[in-house]
Amino acid sequence: EMARMSPILPLVGGGKTKFQPVYVEDVAEAVARAVDGKVAGGKVYELGGPEVLSFRECLETMLKVTCRKNPLVSLPFGIASMIGSIASLIPFITPPITPDQVRLLKRDNVVSPEAEAEGRTLKGLGIAPTMVASVLGSYLVHYRPHGQYTGTGKAA
Repeated sequence: EMARMSPILPLVGGGKTKFQPVYVEDVAEAVARAVDGKVAGGKVYELGGPEVLSFRECLETMLKVTCRKNPLVSLPFGIASMIGSIASLIPFITPPITPDQVRLLKRDNVVSPEAEAEGRTLKGLGIAPTMVASVLGSYLVHYRPHGQYTGTGKAA
């Protein structure tokens, strides 16, 4: 949504934060296996996709899939936090970023080496993680300037 509304996209903290995007159907399968009793209880499972991407790489991929060319602008954590704090005080608007989001962006969000070693992951549950790139287009097609017809020559 922000890519449609804003001429630029902020890279909070320079876009270095690491993420491990996971496909929702993989998570649903993990939950189904837990409910069916196929998963050992009393453990915390860390569910992540098969690849680790920086915040910058996530935004670049999203822009490519949605056929948008918004410039990415580095935004230091301190300035992002200040913007979030001020914007949160303005009634009747949704802030572009919140202080909590800035705090979350200061830490990588990936599966830990301990979870990998102990098999508390999708692979440990016998689920082959889906590459986000293989499903992202179907999720983001409506954010393209002309929907599914962007770049096909079929737009009216």
